[in-house]
Amino acid sequence: MKKLRLSYLLFFISVFAIAQETQVSDTITRTATIEYNVNANEVNFTPKTPELNQIAGAPKAFYTHYWEFGDGNYSTEENPKHIYKNKGEYEVKLWATNNYDTGKPPTTRPKKVVVNSVSADYKEVASMETDFDLKRNREPIPNEEIVAILRYKNTKEYTTNGKLYMFYNEHKYKANNFELTDTRTHHEEKTVLEDGFAYTYNIDDDRTYLASSNDAIFEASSVLQDSTEKMNLPLTIEDSKAYYKNWSSFEFDNLKPNEERNIFFTLKTTPEMLKDTSAIISVRGVYVPDSNFDNHKVKDMEMEIVTSHDPNKMSSNGTFMNYRLVRFKTLKYKIKFQNNGEGPARTIRLETDIPDMLDKSTIEVTDMYPKCEICPKREVQYSCLDTAFTDTQAIFTFKNIYLPGSEQKNVKEYDSTKGFVKYNIKFTKDFHKKKTKSRTAIIFDKNEPIITNYSTTRFLPGISIGAKVGYNSFSDLDNSKSYFVGVTISPYKSYKWYWQVELLNSFHSYDGSVQIDERLVDGTQGFLFLQRTTTNNSYDNVDWEVPVLMRYNINNYIGLGAGLQGTISLSEKQEQNIFIEQFEGIEPDAPIFNTEESSSGKSSSFSNFRTGFLVEATAGFARIGPSLGARYVFSFKESYNYMQFYAIWKF
Repeated sequence: MKKLRLSYLLFFISVFAIAQETQVSDTITRTATIEYNVNANEVNFTPKTPELNQIAGAPKAFYTHYWEFGDGNYSTEENPKHIYKNKGEYEVKLWATNNYDTGKPPTTRPKKVVVNSVSADYKEVASMETDFDLKRNREPIPNEEIVAILRYKNTKEYTTNGKLYMFYNEHKYKANNFELTDTRTHHEEKTVLEDGFAYTYNIDDDRTYLASSNDAIFEASSVLQDSTEKMNLPLTIEDSKAYYKNWSSFEFDNLKPNEERNIFFTLKTTPEMLKDTSAIISVRGVYVPDSNFDNHKVKDMEMEIVTSHDPNKMSSNGTFMNYRLVRFKTLKYKIKFQNNGEGPARTIRLETDIPDMLDKSTIEVTDMYPKCEICPKREVQYSCLDTAFTDTQAIFTFKNIYLPGSEQKNVKEYDSTKGFVKYNIKFTKDFHKKKTKSRTAIIFDKNEPIITNYSTTRFLPGISIGAKVGYNSFSDLDNSKSYFVGVTISPYKSYKWYWQVELLNSFHSYDGSVQIDERLVDGTQGFLFLQRTTTNNSYDNVDWEVPVLMRYNINNYIGLGAGLQGTISLSEKQEQNIFIEQFEGIEPDAPIFNTEESSSGKSSSFSNFRTGFLVEATAGFARIGPSLGARYVFSFKESYNYMQFYAIWKF
């Protein structure tokens, strides 16, 4: 008994220990902390990050950093030095992103930094090459947060007041990809709840837009506009609202000449966000530098959904396409790469898979970094991008370039170690509705290739409606005549396997089996005679047939199918005829001395339900258009097996 109790005790201790161990491992959170050293208004920051867990086979894992200093400035350096303009208390934030690491990015608590004196000279940071830009600290991953930075600058010679808009969550995706959890402004930008346009002027001409009683916009004159600067602000706002579900708008004041400002948005990716890791999603910013005029800038920031923070990636805008409308569509691809070495890369080769359904000859390079010209056919010494082709690949080669490595000494700007190629490509003349997969091998100088993710394109199922007419042949029924008309529903122009559902309305007439009953009947004075009763039944039905089948297209012209079918008589009319013959004797060849004939009818609705299994074959245009078919239905009810011959046209 003592041994038994001891065993129970040891068992419960083991279970408790395992539970405790599991609980500890599940609740460990990786955190990064902010360390800093204050010298008057000059502060040096250092991140203390957890150890990285290297992804097997990937380049060396490393951290990238994004700092917000609490005064409207930010940095992407690992150990930044920041000079504050004024005394005060500032909340500093850090986002550390683990690249080529198996875990989640570490979380970081903000730190309060107190500046009690000002001794170092403050200099305005002038880092913008344009007057409007959107940036982010990392790519979006489901259930994590990113920071979007809306940057704007006054390039005019006078102080301005203007407007800003931030649009997110595209309508084309059913679920929201982002939740805006925080907005940080540092220059008294005011949130605007409603948009109002009484009138605006264009800074380059005398056009005036006047608001009418029905909110229409009247244009007094027309002039050609610069493609880099848009003029019709109401149209831009309405187009953006039609494309995005959510937006925030702001007004700003007293923006001095050459002054730069930043607004920071924390976007939490939702659990329901698009999970396709080759898809491109976007947010949009609109900048109105002077609210007295209609001129404005629009900036779309495209982002690739990722499952881990890998700087080498391939993505496409062809995540879900409508096959009916895709023939003249141009696909857009983007290949991103980063030099993680200790020295610069001079040659970068991108070997990219091109699916069969895409036409390599239509490739058009639309953008790249490092910026350079397209290589001519002859050998040159200057920087250029060369494009070559094999049977299955396009090969982009950056020649004679300088792309610094992230581990290189004195490289502080992390983005300077990244590059990309954007290209457009069209479909071939004849292509099937099937998913494609592409990936890229990235080769830096003579190093081993780095293989990207698969970039996948898919087609929406779509709906194809078919019209169907035909004849049913029942070999076991007498005088059977059956015609039908109906509709079919299936995915539009499916490539191989697909489901098909049908609703057929058939008109069926046939004779039932003849029943003959012969018996001896007592007559008068004990006289026996033979009486024969012949019963005939005829049917006139309206049936509903609902086949559900799986079909397979062998090629463009021949298809096979099999499935189940349910049939019910929507209306069934039965006519019964009874014919009685009485013979002068007990033998059938005796003379007939009396006959009687009577008829009756009855009808019923939604009766005679029956099921069956079917197989079929079609020939013609199997995926779309007209074809002829034959189907055999094995009914689970006796005498109802039949052959069906039909014509169908799918739209």
